[in-house]
Amino acid sequence: MEKREIGRSGIMASGIGLGAWAIGGGLWWGDNDDKMSINTIHRALELGINWVDTARVYGFGHSEEVVGKALKEISRHKMVLSTKCGIQWYDNRGEYHFTREGHDVYRDLSPKAIRRDLELSLKTLETEYVDVYYTHWQCKTYGMIPVADTMGELMKMKQEGKIRAIGASNVDIQILKDYVDAGQLDVIQEKLSILDRKPEAELLPFCEKYGISLQTYSPIEQGLLAGKASDNYIAAPGDVREGKFWWRSENIPEVNQMLAGWRDLTEKYQCTLANLCIKWNSMLSPEINVLCGARKLSQIEDTAKSLDISLTKEEFLRMKKDADALIQRTGKTESKKYCR
Repeated sequence: MEKREIGRSGIMASGIGLGAWAIGGGLWWGDNDDKMSINTIHRALELGINWVDTARVYGFGHSEEVVGKALKEISRHKMVLSTKCGIQWYDNRGEYHFTREGHDVYRDLSPKAIRRDLELSLKTLETEYVDVYYTHWQCKTYGMIPVADTMGELMKMKQEGKIRAIGASNVDIQILKDYVDAGQLDVIQEKLSILDRKPEAELLPFCEKYGISLQTYSPIEQGLLAGKASDNYIAAPGDVREGKFWWRSENIPEVNQMLAGWRDLTEKYQCTLANLCIKWNSMLSPEINVLCGARKLSQIEDTAKSLDISLTKEEFLRMKKDADALIQRTGKTESKKYCR
């Protein structure tokens, strides 16, 4: 598995990361077989995928619990582990984010809040340190909690040896600049797929200039780009896909038609459509790490094959052209509706 450095941290991670949001289960993802999730994490490591990403809020602590159990059965140094802070449901401090499973969830990146999050994560994950510690969602009101205050606490955590690198998730260009001005930022995490390339305009060029990695999530649009959804699929109420633009009933057939046009590529490379879209994502920049969710052995075994595809530049551009045509045809507008 290809390795890429995380920013300028010196930490080498696989070009594909294992995302553990779905492992948290709950209303977002439904019931899980935790033992299967643990086996999936172990299998990822066997396949060369050494970066596992979770968050305090995934399953309201359950994802971290499962990842922690998986950690106990391996040598800690073999895994690059990231988790996230700043989304809390312990009190009503900060800015309201959403309500789920009886919890009112708030964005709070104050030094006190993120310190509490870190200590809870370390205890739940049963580890002495986190390799990459992300701020999960930024405050809605710019400047409510200065980035310098948040970064100051993160730098203290780093000096203490409790985290090795600092990351920020779901940022705009101004917030990204504030992080860089306040300390060493090594990675950001943003949604990016062939059908949703918002970071390509400003964030990615900035990252390339300053040596910051971009870890992309939802590269296959939560399963849609795997080509397995029927044209008449309707997401169940409360499902993570409910209301998402590309999962709307009028858009699924359009996406499936585009995917059907790439069958010659899947045949040429003996790969799945998911493999193809993950590989496309990775080719956007050498600074990119592609985060792929998995909670079953079959999922991670398929995902691990993606970077082995020798997709040509011409094929890369052909796929981009097809996606651009679909985006224009459907009138896609950018939004931030992923409560992750």
